[in-house]
Amino acid sequence: MQNQPILVVDDEAQGRTALSRVLNQSGYNVDSATGGVEALNKFKENDYGLVIADVGMPEMSGIELLDKVKKLSQDVPVIMVTGHGTVNNAVEAMQKGALDYILKPFSSKTIETAVKRAGLSSNGGAKPKPGINQLFVGKKDKEIITRDEKLINILKLAKNIASSNATVLIQGESGTGKEMLASFIHQHGRGNKAPYVAVNCAALPDSLAESELFGHEKGSFTGAVVRRMGKFEMASEGTIVLDEISEMTLPLQAKILRVLQEREIDRVGGNKTVPINARVIAISNIDLKSAVKKGKFREDLFYRVNVVALTIPPLRRRRDDIPLLAEYFLDKHSRNNKKNKQRLSDKAMSILIKHDWRGNIRELENTIERAVLLIEGEVIIPENLYLEEPDFDEISDETKINIPLKAGTTVRDMEKNLIVKTLEDVNDNRTHAAELLGISIRTLRNKLREYRQEV
Repeated sequence: MQNQPILVVDDEAQGRTALSRVLNQSGYNVDSATGGVEALNKFKENDYGLVIADVGMPEMSGIELLDKVKKLSQDVPVIMVTGHGTVNNAVEAMQKGALDYILKPFSSKTIETAVKRAGLSSNGGAKPKPGINQLFVGKKDKEIITRDEKLINILKLAKNIASSNATVLIQGESGTGKEMLASFIHQHGRGNKAPYVAVNCAALPDSLAESELFGHEKGSFTGAVVRRMGKFEMASEGTIVLDEISEMTLPLQAKILRVLQEREIDRVGGNKTVPINARVIAISNIDLKSAVKKGKFREDLFYRVNVVALTIPPLRRRRDDIPLLAEYFLDKHSRNNKKNKQRLSDKAMSILIKHDWRGNIRELENTIERAVLLIEGEVIIPENLYLEEPDFDEISDETKINIPLKAGTTVRDMEKNLIVKTLEDVNDNRTHAAELLGISIRTLRNKLREYRQEV
């Protein structure tokens, strides 16, 4: 796999030369072709680590070249570039296996980032990788699939801290894959041989919660006929995941705080402490900081679990991931149900990309699985998805902010009220507020500074 060059394909000499120059300056070995036919012949005769092809070429388009390259080798990544991009073209390219779809004009940094995502080192050699656009987490059914830069950075951070014993807090909306991220941390830190114990805190009965978590001694209560090991002991040198930790009662939160502080537990009915060395990962689908303000979560426990905080963005803010995930679930559920793999029509894919996905990845998977089970033909059309197209003339609930309008109110006062109300709605999260308002975080800071000076 070493020293495999990148094949650049473009019928325009200027584009071909510019792209080759950028790659050469970054230390990559480059070969080029003036069109799809020449590129395909070269590909059959040589070993390439990556193909970068223009979409709009005569004789053989970039999409046709992509299709033929993938039939010859599924393992070689292909990046498409175009000066006339459309959603349909992008979707078609991703469906046929393209790693990336880049619009002209592009910066050298954009190309370098895309090439690195393909797994190429700067000497032109390909690094071993489990799969294009996929970060694998242990078993095949626990793949995290993304091309979203924010989520990729979160995964990098998670991998970096995985070998430590630091407590991790994972937050995000329901269905975003928080437990999979916890598993990712475990696999990269403790490995397959160490125990991985997940506890759904919302499902713990109040009367048995302590026994489930910390274990009990024989005879400690009615029905305790034998000594029983709790979840913390079962996790041993591995990982214990406290899912929906916000649902714990306040008294139980106090006991969890002590476990995290002292790294030891007391079995119910026991008279000696038991040391604990498991990595603790807490998961919440609500903002724990907000829960603290409402008195529903202990502040001292929040700071104890909030050593390393990771927040998974919702799917509606990762729309580039939707085609990848849709294709993945289409393949998965076609295999599971022993059906020939269908394909999504352009219109159906467009609806998937535009949909709000309040249930996030879980909702998307359910939608694809339902379509696979119910349709008889080979093409999934919008009617098979049972989804309503969003009305973009209406403001989404997430950005809908009700501010009373009174006669005589100045535009500046309205601006100030809008910013203050938005900050209240997002619990003073300035990054989130700036995103909702459509301004930069710096502009938001400057505005707040102006308002303080006016007081």
